[in-house]
Amino acid sequence: MSSQIPRPLMDSDSQPFWEGLKRQELMIQRCDECHQHIFYPRVLCPHCFSDKVAWTQATGRGHIYSYTVVHRAFGPFSDQVPYVVAIVELDEGVRMMTRIVGDREAIKIGVPVEVIYEKVDDELLLPYFILR
Repeated sequence: MSSQIPRPLMDSDSQPFWEGLKRQELMIQRCDECHQHIFYPRVLCPHCFSDKVAWTQATGRGHIYSYTVVHRAFGPFSDQVPYVVAIVELDEGVRMMTRIVGDREAIKIGVPVEVIYEKVDDELLLPYFILR
């Protein structure tokens, strides 16, 4: 992967997520009040508005909720086409946008997936998913 891709914002709210990826752990939040899982990282629970949120390691398993195949891209992504961008619903109930790697012909909504960690450079790993 090219190191020229746009860098994600690594702020204090999301730092545990990025640190987890360096350890090859998919970290998400869980509310201590209503016990709902949360993704993307936030200060307040979007379900009950509690500020008592903690980080927990996700299973890294889920299923494809929705996807699209990108055939035309511009800028730093143009040499990576075609690629699959998907919404994966984790077993914990949260959804995240990611890439699916592997056999594009086997990708379908509802297919089970699991996380892998794609090294962008020495400082950044991203969570991608493969079919189970």
